[in-house]
Amino acid sequence: MTVHLVTGSNGFLGPVVVDRLLARGSSEVRCLVLAGTSRGRLDEVAARHPGANLRVVEGSLASQESCAKLLVGVDVIVHLAAAMKGTPEQIFGSTVVATQNLLEAIRHLPPTKEGGAPRPRIVHCSSFSVYGVADLPKGALIDETSPLEPHPDRRDLYAQAKLKQERLIHAYATQHGLQATIARPGVIYGPGGPAMSSRVGLFARGLFVQLGGKNLLPLSYVENCADALAVMAERARFACDVYNVHDDELLSCDAYLERFERDVTNLHAVRLPFFATKAVAGAMSTLRSWSKGRFPAPLSPYAVDTTWKRHRFSNARLHALGWSPRISTEEGLVRTFAWLREQEWRGERA
Repeated sequence: MTVHLVTGSNGFLGPVVVDRLLARGSSEVRCLVLAGTSRGRLDEVAARHPGANLRVVEGSLASQESCAKLLVGVDVIVHLAAAMKGTPEQIFGSTVVATQNLLEAIRHLPPTKEGGAPRPRIVHCSSFSVYGVADLPKGALIDETSPLEPHPDRRDLYAQAKLKQERLIHAYATQHGLQATIARPGVIYGPGGPAMSSRVGLFARGLFVQLGGKNLLPLSYVENCADALAVMAERARFACDVYNVHDDELLSCDAYLERFERDVTNLHAVRLPFFATKAVAGAMSTLRSWSKGRFPAPLSPYAVDTTWKRHRFSNARLHALGWSPRISTEEGLVRTFAWLREQEWRGERA
């Protein structure tokens, strides 16, 4: 029987991962939560699995010592904890430093059986943002062999932090024998999650600037993504093997926005074609450089090439592991947009 520890367990994805681990027969799931944060969704999961061994543990990944206390008896860690936004210190502290503390705690676990007990294995949730695809040709296929970002300094802080996380995983695997597998989800969506991916566009002064056009949106419905992580926890090789996580039926950004405006609300969208987007991004970067960083530049030419060059995506390796999406894209959109209507979503505040 397997004991799982889930970090970031009360975020958007975490409770769904806990639910899927229990549904697949986990003997115990420990849910790490920060003191003072909501446990409501975890309580809902517990109610759906009466009699299951679900333990909510207050703690943090702020030190090696705090991590070590969480690991006693754990077989597999599903590592979701990361900061999506905040100051550089907050993003790197909650993402990179926390991950290193966890890896150090695993490395220093004492053996508990004759010959030494295996250390906990780790399923690490990374991101498509680690790929360095700006220089690939238009329409290139992005799979697990695609290059990692060679110019992190040209990317946002989140992408930089996720790339550093992966490099830590590889370093500990190489130097200390850590057993790890890496999931790279695309755009995770669903009830309770973000309404709009920046791949589709950005809000600006009451308008929605549509940037994605005909580019495919690598959607991963939250339940399908959680299923992928649970399958990886059971079947992955734990040899730093990597799996792209996205659904089979991918919409273009245009199609997603059209459905959103039909089923949720009109965004007063203004479309910016690729050449214009790149020109605006170039002007923003010039102004930012001229102002010595005082002028905000949400777009750069490099980011435009990274995101909107009509790339294609492959999840064949994940299928080969035995995963398939339980929820169709159509059903995922229906559920997500119904939830947004219930929330009376009206703009970027959501």
